[in-house]
Amino acid sequence: MEHTFLVAIAIACVSLLYATVGQAGGTAFLAIMAFASFPAAEMRPTALFLNIVAAGYATWRLHQRAAIERTTLLRVTLPSLVTALAGGLLVLNGRVYFILTGLLLVAAAALMAIQLLPAAAVGAGAGFVSGLTGVGGGVFLTPFVIALGWMSPRRAAALSPPFILCNSVMGLLGVLLAGQELTRDTAFYSFGALAGAIVGSAIGLRWMSERDTRYALGVILLFAGIRLIYR
Repeated sequence: MEHTFLVAIAIACVSLLYATVGQAGGTAFLAIMAFASFPAAEMRPTALFLNIVAAGYATWRLHQRAAIERTTLLRVTLPSLVTALAGGLLVLNGRVYFILTGLLLVAAAALMAIQLLPAAAVGAGAGFVSGLTGVGGGVFLTPFVIALGWMSPRRAAALSPPFILCNSVMGLLGVLLAGQELTRDTAFYSFGALAGAIVGSAIGLRWMSERDTRYALGVILLFAGIRLIYR
C-alpha cells in the first residue's frame, strides 16, 4: 500500500508540472512506472488511461474558457485517430520501446529550441507515435505547430489537451485489443493524475507567460527523453 501511495504522489506531482504547459504527463508517467518496476505490458495502457484523466479535465477547463481553436484541432486530430489506433495495436519489446520513445522526446525538445520545420502530416504522425508509445501525442504536436508558425506557444498549449484526450482514447483501444492490460491500482493513480491536472491547469492558465511555456516545455521534453533512454 505504501508503494502504491508513493507512486500516486509522484504521478500527482508530474501531472501538475505537465499541466502548466498543456500536457497530460504521459512521458513522466512512463518514467515513474519504469522506476517503480511496473510490468512492461501494463505501462503503456496505464499511461494512456492517466492521460485521458488529466487531459479530460484540462480540455473541460479550456472549453469553459473558449480557448480551444477548433479549426486547427480538427485539422490535426482527425487524421491522427486512425493512426493512434494503429500505433496502439503494435507492441514493441522492452528496450526498443524505451529507446525509441526517449529519442523522439529529445528530438521534440530540440525542435522547441531551434524551430526546424517538421515533415508533413503532423497530426497523423503524432497520433501514431501516441498509440505506439503511450505518451498521448501532445509532446510531439505542440513543438510542431509552434515551429510551423500555426500558433504561439500559449495557444499551442491550449490545443494539446483535447488532442491528447482523443489520441489517448484511440491508442488505449488499440492497446487493449493488442492484449495489454491496465495495472491493478490504476483507479487509485487516477486520483493523483486528476489532482495534479487541476492545480497545474490553474497555474498554466493564470500565470504562465509565452516565454515560460516554451522554456518549461523544452526542459520537460529533454528530461523525459533522457530519463527513458537511460532508465
